[in-house]
Amino acid sequence: MNLLVDAFRWIFGGSIPGTDPIPEAYATHLAYTFISVFAAAVIAIPIGWWIGHTGRGRDVAVTVAGAARAIPSFGLFVLLILIFGVLHQPEAAVVTFVILAIPSILAGAYSGFEAIDRQIVDAGRAMGMTEWQIVWKIEVPLGLPLLVAGLRSAVLQVVATVTIAAYVDIGGLGQYILAGLPLRRPDVVLGGAILVAALALVLDAIFAILQRLAVPRGLSGRPTRPSGAEAVGRQLTRRTRTTSAGLGA
Repeated sequence: MNLLVDAFRWIFGGSIPGTDPIPEAYATHLAYTFISVFAAAVIAIPIGWWIGHTGRGRDVAVTVAGAARAIPSFGLFVLLILIFGVLHQPEAAVVTFVILAIPSILAGAYSGFEAIDRQIVDAGRAMGMTEWQIVWKIEVPLGLPLLVAGLRSAVLQVVATVTIAAYVDIGGLGQYILAGLPLRRPDVVLGGAILVAALALVLDAIFAILQRLAVPRGLSGRPTRPSGAEAVGRQLTRRTRTTSAGLGA
């Protein structure tokens, strides 16, 4: 209990020589996280949407994503530092984080499309929608919740990996854990871990809210105007009923 009290006392008033102030460390940690996840999203989302829409390359994507998730984070980081050189540690860090973030985002992108009822997509084609209209008006809105879930997973993984990457002095919240170990300051080590955990919990809560908001209102039970996908289904139903009535007459 005293250790926990000492950890919070250090967080709110302590300092360690050679480390950044906590607000600056938070800013650095967030910068690495969001830059890396954004770069990974730019790469993975178009590929995932293409796989989900066309159904091509899914087996390859699953294999690559599974293999990438099995890569040890710290081992990959050290390898890229050796390749980039010690003068380019931040670049090596960002590339490491991007590689680790891609599998979750890629899986969220294509699984979001695959989870959509194919009858809705077929209904869009029957109404004369182009493939681009099907993607943007049907598949993207309905697949968005799983994509946000993939982004959520990627953000949490990168937050954890940035902590480890502080081993090579790139800043972030991991520096307090590493600085406290040789100084035999368990309060600092625990305080650094609390700071990382708090950041992860806040980001997880934010993305949980975004994931909930990404669900089309018609599917979440909240009354609102029908989405593009719902409108397609309703129009097709009306046309079917009209045709059936005409045939019956």
